[in-house]
Amino acid sequence: MATSASISFSAGLYDPPDAVRDGLHAAEGDTFDLNLLRTKSVNPTPLKRKSSEDVSRLDRLLHRRVSLGGKCQGLHLDPETEQKAMTIGNKIAHAAAETYLITRLAFILLRSFGVGYQWIQKAIFLVIYAALLAPGFAQVGWYYFQSPRVWRSVVYGPHPRNRLDLYFPEDRTKPRPVVIFITGGAWIIGYKAWGALLGQSLSARGVIVACLDYRNFPQGTVIDMLLDVSNGISWVLEKANELGGDPQSVVLVGQSAGAHLGSLALLKHAIKEANGLERLNWSLKQIRAFVGVSGGYNLHELMDHFHEQGLYRSIFEKIMDGKEVMPFFSPEAILESKAFAGSENAAKLVPPVTLLHGTRDKSIPHQASERFAEKLKKHGIAATTRIFVGKSHTDPIIQDPLRGGKDDLMEAVLAVLYEGIDEGGWPAARPARRRMVPEPLIALAGRACPF
Repeated sequence: MATSASISFSAGLYDPPDAVRDGLHAAEGDTFDLNLLRTKSVNPTPLKRKSSEDVSRLDRLLHRRVSLGGKCQGLHLDPETEQKAMTIGNKIAHAAAETYLITRLAFILLRSFGVGYQWIQKAIFLVIYAALLAPGFAQVGWYYFQSPRVWRSVVYGPHPRNRLDLYFPEDRTKPRPVVIFITGGAWIIGYKAWGALLGQSLSARGVIVACLDYRNFPQGTVIDMLLDVSNGISWVLEKANELGGDPQSVVLVGQSAGAHLGSLALLKHAIKEANGLERLNWSLKQIRAFVGVSGGYNLHELMDHFHEQGLYRSIFEKIMDGKEVMPFFSPEAILESKAFAGSENAAKLVPPVTLLHGTRDKSIPHQASERFAEKLKKHGIAATTRIFVGKSHTDPIIQDPLRGGKDDLMEAVLAVLYEGIDEGGWPAARPARRRMVPEPLIALAGRACPF
């Protein structure tokens, strides 16, 4: 079991049985928040600030100006001003750092899984897929690095990868709805920039979007990911008003592994909030709704499927910190647990849930979302599903936005944000969404997509 598991106790997100808890220990160099530790079996080391050599000059400036705790008195968050503070050299250095990180993630993935026929085949199809969509990716990359309304790599916590990207609408004269997006990536290659298309699409419709990054395996296990996601949610909720957002209109969105982590964070938080036994950094009342896209919510049932798809059982168990504790990180299992079922108020605290899934999803069968919705409904939690015929795992987050105009994911999120308002009253796209890739190339990419 990964020693980094001990970090989980600092956020109160994981309560393993005594036998498991006693077996956990802190490795040298692990980072703990001593004010939140509440288990005597962990031997914490002092809180240490990680090296900032991978953070640009602007990011260090932001870290000084935006405190992780307390209020940002007198702080005016203006992306245009911050972008002007960056020199061309800083922009190039930042782009190089992002490219290096993505490349490093690829090598970590290769080292973790080894080289086999299945992964060679997937890699070939992935290259073809990326090449076909390259015209769109180039445009999104230019927008991501050059737009004055994209605020990259804002620090939200003390751990590695505790960064988020912010996407601002053109008109910020009044409070705007906020979307917190948790990216996917099989818990291994997740990265905040994967949400650039969603951020671009929603910000054009008057929404502030925060795309969270978090530690991936093998840098961390699911416990570390859950801690990071919870801290990221807390940061956005605390700063929503200062960012120009409407604190009463915050929606949490997760895709694939991000949908798993988002739903897991909500259910874990509901149990603790219902018990009222500990001080929490945020409340479920601050989350208007949750939208899960192409997610998996029953880890035990999905493990064999993941193994067949190349996410081998031995690796998946390590990601989930061991087979014996996997139920603690399976949303469906949590719904059936004594901790959740035994609390009268836990289910009442969970915000409405919307689950989106495509029937051509190879990574996670669409039945996973349908089963989870039924489980939620049995506990009295408002849940709806939208199953899209012919859509793959990546259609909602990549191919559809590249088509321009309306897309299913964006419309589903907007419907939640502007609930009760006729669609004609939703903000128009500014600038108007346009097609980035010709339809024949998108169709071919859909056939080559390994996901």
